[in-house]
Amino acid sequence: MTSRVGHVTVDATDAFRLGTFWADVLGTKVADDDKPGDDEVLVEADGITLLFVEVPEPKSVKNRVHVDLEPQDGTREEEVERLLALGATLVEDHRSPDGRGWATLADIEGNEFCVERNKAERAATAAPAAG
Repeated sequence: MTSRVGHVTVDATDAFRLGTFWADVLGTKVADDDKPGDDEVLVEADGITLLFVEVPEPKSVKNRVHVDLEPQDGTREEEVERLLALGATLVEDHRSPDGRGWATLADIEGNEFCVERNKAERAATAAPAAG
């Protein structure tokens, strides 16, 4: 017997606002029946479903679980800039001069997430195969 993850639930002070931010991040939209003022908002995207649930208290400590994003249509740098323009903030920069590493950002309610390199960027810095 096994289980599968149905969705990842994120506490929010404004479920619709945070759900809309993440829908923009993931290139999708909130569920058709969700609207401003709802205390639960669902965002379904390729590979993940997120459920935002309103709670009375704001985020106060570092996440124990976070999402790692892999850009699909651009570079890590381009994606970081796009997310900053959506309202994210840079928390820690783990990018190195050789192109490796990642950027840790926070969403509009302070939830941390990381932006990694895309597949092509990882392949460009991969060690050559032993021969």
